[in-house]
Amino acid sequence: MTALADPPVSRPAPDAPTGNARRRRSRAGRTMRGGKLAYAILVVAVLVSAFPFYWTVVAASRSNADLAQVPPALLPGPNLLRNFEAVVEEADIGRALLNSLIVSGSVTLGTVLCCTLAGFAFAKLRFRGRGALLAITVGTMMIPPQLGVIPLFMLIAELQWVNQLQAVILPGLVSAFGVFFMRQYLMQSLPDELIEAARVDGASTARIFWSIVVPVARPGMAVLGLLTFMAAWNDFFWPVVALSSSEPTVQVALRQLGGGYVNDQSVIMAGTLLGTLPVLLVFGLLGRQIVGGIMQGAVKG
Repeated sequence: MTALADPPVSRPAPDAPTGNARRRRSRAGRTMRGGKLAYAILVVAVLVSAFPFYWTVVAASRSNADLAQVPPALLPGPNLLRNFEAVVEEADIGRALLNSLIVSGSVTLGTVLCCTLAGFAFAKLRFRGRGALLAITVGTMMIPPQLGVIPLFMLIAELQWVNQLQAVILPGLVSAFGVFFMRQYLMQSLPDELIEAARVDGASTARIFWSIVVPVARPGMAVLGLLTFMAAWNDFFWPVVALSSSEPTVQVALRQLGGGYVNDQSVIMAGTLLGTLPVLLVFGLLGRQIVGGIMQGAVKG
């Protein structure tokens, strides 16, 4: 007797995509374009942001009399090289630029390395007292830095570091903001599965840091590096306390410009322009990494 086959089971047809779903699918592969209002706002924002730098160039290329005119000149003049020569004569700007590059570069490298190490430890390693140490680290950000100037100066005086660059470099090698920033970045960007797979393969913590953490954290390190370089380059308060006019940084040297009965604003602006160029160079070198780090952090869900 032949067995009867089971009748085929009818399955409901899949629902057709709704209108909203179809519109989302059509927009998924299409580049979003802003309207005229968005472009107008962007153009205005760019002009407002770039105008201070443009005015610095104009003022640095004019004379003090030109800047006193009403209305002031809005186009660059012919005195840029002459004002640069006045800057070199009035202040040891070459030595100041070299000192600022040494200080800012050392502080940036130390901060990026130490903060990435600490951020990796707080984000992915398990050890006793991790939460308390992180709270203490973040809590130091609420202490005004001016409160530590006197004990810090007493310390460097005891070490005989007054008027030496290490007095400015060593206090800035680690920042609480940098530790917290890298910790948050690595928590979002570094999957735990990568670390567990490396542990299974027998990799040590140092090998995991150099081979896995550093490549993943490179955009965040670039952002932290630029912020640290700008802060160290623009720092005036502590260098003017710890250094003398014989070993100045750029910000300390700029206060020597334009002296006299009437301050020569054109010479001051020329010195400011010289002090701004290295920061623009650093941003040009790290700009792609910085934008990539910001965008990567923005799309995390």
